[in-house]
Amino acid sequence: MHAKTLLRIGSLLTAMAASLSVASAAEAANSGLPPQAPVANQAVKQMQDDFLKLKFGMFIHFNLETFKDVQWVAGYHSPADFNPGGKVDTDAWADAAVAAGMKYAVLTAKHVSGFCLWDSKYTTYDVMNPQCPYQQDLVAQFIKSFKSRGLKVGLYYAWRHPGFKSEFKVLPPECDPATHSLREQIEFQKKQIAELVEKYPDVFYIWNDALDPEITTAEDATAFFRSLGREVLASSNWWDWKKKGTPYADIAVKEMRQFPEDNKAPGETCWELEQGWFWKEGTRPKTAKQIVDLLSTVNRRNSNFLLNVGPNKQGRFEEDSVKVLAEVGRQRNSKGTGNPPK
Repeated sequence: MHAKTLLRIGSLLTAMAASLSVASAAEAANSGLPPQAPVANQAVKQMQDDFLKLKFGMFIHFNLETFKDVQWVAGYHSPADFNPGGKVDTDAWADAAVAAGMKYAVLTAKHVSGFCLWDSKYTTYDVMNPQCPYQQDLVAQFIKSFKSRGLKVGLYYAWRHPGFKSEFKVLPPECDPATHSLREQIEFQKKQIAELVEKYPDVFYIWNDALDPEITTAEDATAFFRSLGREVLASSNWWDWKKKGTPYADIAVKEMRQFPEDNKAPGETCWELEQGWFWKEGTRPKTAKQIVDLLSTVNRRNSNFLLNVGPNKQGRFEEDSVKVLAEVGRQRNSKGTGNPPK
């Protein structure tokens, strides 16, 4: 048989297998069976496998919300409000992550306030705004600190979901939801995410909050992430609490809940170390034992554990939280489940 004929047959069989995989996934979704991982090309499948080997990461919620003492900022506030009083010590963030045995970290590049922690060409509502005292690219700073310590880096991006009340802008003033259609909002957000991926080549992961089929289909979202010029992983935290953990992008996300024991979808479970995603004065961290126990359960369920630590208004982790993270590292090392702190 000629080589060309064999090649055609191989291509036909590959296409048939892909069709069967899609049909099987749809059948499982309609039957109430545990959700399966979405069909992925081989490169993405390898990235998903590599992602699950990381096991433990740090979520960092730090943005305008920190300075307004809220979890969600309503309306637009002055960039002058983002004022930690000096350069944020992102090296200290990375050191705390290493001490806990974490392998990656995700920073809130843009949260519900719409304020951007990088110098975006699509808005002036960012850290380089003339009114903002900080005047430094905090995303670049974060990446440099964590990369220098051998940790991988991801960026959180909040999408404006139709479920938001009108007072929550989520997007910068250049795309104010009060005057821009959903289609225009989607295009603006795609441009900013593409900008982040291009501007920061060390970013391996985009954490998408509130991105789900009410904004765009899973197929369109996947096509967008695959079009970014290089392979990056994308997760999606559904708006609907009942559907969190359902596969949509590359990594399924659970928020303050565990995946089922028989979960097969590559997953990530995010949890708060303290009492809230953003820093709040007087909150206390969980104990090291609580964190280690949560981590153990999360990892058994085909999921990574993304533990949030909220820097205060000076951009520092609270000392009690730093101590807990160090103790987490010690307990994991004593059990042989983590690498020794450097």
